[in-house]
Amino acid sequence: MIKHIVAWNFKEEISQEENCNNAKKVKEELEGLRAKIKEIRTIEVIIEPLKSGSFDVVLVSEFDSVETLQAYQIHEEHLRVSSFVGSVLRNRKGIDYEI
Repeated sequence: MIKHIVAWNFKEEISQEENCNNAKKVKEELEGLRAKIKEIRTIEVIIEPLKSGSFDVVLVSEFDSVETLQAYQIHEEHLRVSSFVGSVLRNRKGIDYEI
């Protein structure tokens, strides 16, 4: 199984209220991919992390294999949501690993 974790920060030039609204929309859109992309085993988006962390929004998802992760990454729905996420968040960092 493959764990796929991605983290972002809010854009500094956007108000706190708008960042919070954007985070809710990001969560809704990303978690909504579970119903549209069969390769996703689990998906969770954290939008209220503890203040001790370094990121504002975190995606944690699981896939059966590297191949299913790759299929997810090129799926048209993922690309659509990724475009939105990139427009409202910054500093994307990610890691994939086998468990």
